[in-house]
Amino acid sequence: MKRKGKSRVLASIVSAGMSKFGRREGLTWGELFQEAFAETLERSPKLDPKSIQALFVGTMSEGFENQGHYGAAAATRAGLLPRPAIRTEAACASSGAALRFGLSTIMSGMHDVVLVVGAEKMTTKSTAEATGLIGAAADAHIDQRSGLTFPGFFGLMQVLHMKKYGSSLEDYANISVKNHRNGYRNPKAHFNKLVTLEKALESRIVSWPVRVYDCAPISDGAACLVVAKPEIARRLSDTRIDIIGHGFACDSISAAEKDYSKVTFTANVEAGREAFQMAGLRAEDIDLAEVHDCFTSSELLAYEDLGFCKKGEGHMMVRNGEAERGGRIPINVSGGLKSKGHPVGATGSAQLYEMYLQLNGLAESRQVEDAEIGLTHNLGGCGTTAVVTICARS
Repeated sequence: MKRKGKSRVLASIVSAGMSKFGRREGLTWGELFQEAFAETLERSPKLDPKSIQALFVGTMSEGFENQGHYGAAAATRAGLLPRPAIRTEAACASSGAALRFGLSTIMSGMHDVVLVVGAEKMTTKSTAEATGLIGAAADAHIDQRSGLTFPGFFGLMQVLHMKKYGSSLEDYANISVKNHRNGYRNPKAHFNKLVTLEKALESRIVSWPVRVYDCAPISDGAACLVVAKPEIARRLSDTRIDIIGHGFACDSISAAEKDYSKVTFTANVEAGREAFQMAGLRAEDIDLAEVHDCFTSSELLAYEDLGFCKKGEGHMMVRNGEAERGGRIPINVSGGLKSKGHPVGATGSAQLYEMYLQLNGLAESRQVEDAEIGLTHNLGGCGTTAVVTICARS
């Protein structure tokens, strides 16, 4: 898709780096961050680390390693003291939020170059313990006390969609199959294996109708972005991409207080609207997208909420192959959270890392041909916080 009009460039991503995602035994949060930061510097040899003026660090929980004060921890690990550094937290949308605040300081004129970080070390805990830490992103006084879990919540959304619009168990399983097929091409993905439809449909039930292969894994990982004013970015890198739209919205933290009549996430819709309006684009202008598939139902709902199809027709995109790598709008060619992995604080920045590769033609065997405009969608909680970013090839 050729870039339409003259979208305002909010800032540019000068460089990006990402650690291998997965069960990274023996490595700490800080070491995963250093792995990602090292690649970031390697990809932009003109970038002097001393030019970075501030750090914005997205992480979800102190509980995994008993570590708080993540901003200063990242600045220390990167050798960027005494730069100001702060942690942002918005559940699984934490590094999407980190970009928002880094972007805001650039657009305000406070900073010229910032580092946006997303990282989480999750496998220090058992599955039950990690589930409890993630569950803290739900309302503590209503949802948690009622026993609602995230697999339970996204399973309820799936059931509502199936009953109201006619999606099937096979549709959700096929999203998992697609994302594993894409992740098979991604050497940094948590899972580099193909999954059959039969295996997905026969996997263990977590919270009906959600099965194991509908769920993103517990992962370790980190991803970094160097974001700069456009005029400065041009001097720092020949492989940069432009941020031309950004949206951030919240809905009630309580699942009990949401409107389920349309089976939609209001935060998705509002964040998408803001991003598209800012970019002066529509959904049909997007060449590829990385959306937040913490569960396969989350991906299908994102198709509809972001306008890639009409409401209630997300499953038809699956059946028609429109979200495949060679389809109308390839979605989650990185493997998505399902296959690439979901170290919760790192997910938003990792989505933008993939966009950096794709829009520069650097994604190798998973490259989307002629990709010029891409969208990332990062979601936190029970559809509570959504961040949408639109990027264009420079």
